[in-house]
Amino acid sequence: MALPVNAEPPPMNIAHLFARSAGRAAGLPAVARGETVELTQRALASRAAALAGGLASRHRLVPGDRVALVMRNRPDYITWLAGCWWGGLVAVPVNAALHPRELAWILEHSGARLTVVSSDLAPTLDSNGPVIVAGSAEAEALMRAEAVPLVERASGDLAWLFYTSGTTGRPKGAMITHGNLLAMTAAFLADVEAVEPGDTILHAAPMSHGSGLYILPHAAKAACQVVPESGGFDAAEILDLVPRWKRLRLFAAPTAVRRIVRAAATGTPDLGNLTAVIYGGAPMYLADLDEAHAVLGFRLAQIYGQGESPMTITALDRHAHADRRHPRWRERLGSAGTAQLGMEVRIGDPQGRALPTGAMGEVMARGPAVVPGYWQDPEASARTMGDGWLRTGDIGRLDEDGFLTLTDRSKDVIISGGMNIYPREVEEALLTHPDVREVAVIGLPDPEWGERVVACVVAEPRPAEAALDAWCLARIARFKRPKAYVFLEALPKSAYGKVLKRELRAQLGEAS
Repeated sequence: MALPVNAEPPPMNIAHLFARSAGRAAGLPAVARGETVELTQRALASRAAALAGGLASRHRLVPGDRVALVMRNRPDYITWLAGCWWGGLVAVPVNAALHPRELAWILEHSGARLTVVSSDLAPTLDSNGPVIVAGSAEAEALMRAEAVPLVERASGDLAWLFYTSGTTGRPKGAMITHGNLLAMTAAFLADVEAVEPGDTILHAAPMSHGSGLYILPHAAKAACQVVPESGGFDAAEILDLVPRWKRLRLFAAPTAVRRIVRAAATGTPDLGNLTAVIYGGAPMYLADLDEAHAVLGFRLAQIYGQGESPMTITALDRHAHADRRHPRWRERLGSAGTAQLGMEVRIGDPQGRALPTGAMGEVMARGPAVVPGYWQDPEASARTMGDGWLRTGDIGRLDEDGFLTLTDRSKDVIISGGMNIYPREVEEALLTHPDVREVAVIGLPDPEWGERVVACVVAEPRPAEAALDAWCLARIARFKRPKAYVFLEALPKSAYGKVLKRELRAQLGEAS
């Protein structure tokens, strides 16, 4: 029967993916720590429903309220996400590596009504609202509260507030809706990996970012979410877990992929159960891909996305990585793949007008995965995706077959170890030092991290590098601080007084 033209879209809550698997595959493993299963599919859904009930009855949270998750990877991270969505709440996963000042700003900006924090981070947390320590008796009591039915949500309702690093020095909250997450889930299963019930995803990368987003396509197919005992990335631990789980996948930054490859190359690990290593967050050099293929086999897949289009702009699946018979295989291997399901990708000029095939310009994307805007920032929303096309700030070109090759970044972002670092944040921290007169922060190629942060400093008198390092650590996250300091008499500038960072990169790149 045809729907009326003015029919409202059907209600949709992304937590339905957990409920669906609880019904279809109740006894399959859903959550595990190391080699030990902690929850079945049915148990996970039951705890999510109880948690939703506890948050409503004991904390008076209502649909649309934000819950911040300041947690390192742990098995109950999945339950907290599922429980928030079950109750119609908005999850705000926050990078646990941020500086306390940065964490405090996000908690205030998001208007979080409740914060859940790992015990080791609790002493440094500055929150005006109630705080629950993950794994505490209070947290466990919430997960044993009276269960409530799945709260209806519409496709456009907010589900995940994803804070991205900001060029202005403040992160922006990309408003990921239930519909965005469903589009991402469908695109993953169609274009990245076909998951089967009983498969495994290993969360060795932060669940506040890409690995956490990939909870959903695996929940949709009743796969098991495994968190390493260490709670983080350890190449040897990962290789030890591979033979313990069926059809295992993991998401990793290129830095982590290289470490896995090196660890595997020095021994004789059993890789029979390793289905795919999905990399993203930064490009991989062809030489690194060649080494990875030689050691791991053709098990790599690439995704290109942003918080504004979560994990969902283009993909280069493992079959494309392995297609050596194609006459342009090497060229395609160096690309970011083709548009994912439901997505359109084009190259635009500075005014956003489409450029022809092969032309270089800004990568633009639109489709059901692109977020509607930024939290409490209408100006940035209008500037970045106001006409429906997401302006990524990345420079690239499309070939005649639709393969996207990224060549540069118009936004001055440094990607080190898969983490975005905006130079202005680091520059502003250094410029508060009384001896620093000028500073320019750039990224230089690094074989381990992809790029390393280098601060070019004009100072009088010249402070010790250790003093500058300590100064940064007191103001910004550890992973953002410079890996090297270069002291100069003056910074190269244009006739208009603009610092010529390209010249600095060329000079220091040649010197290194």
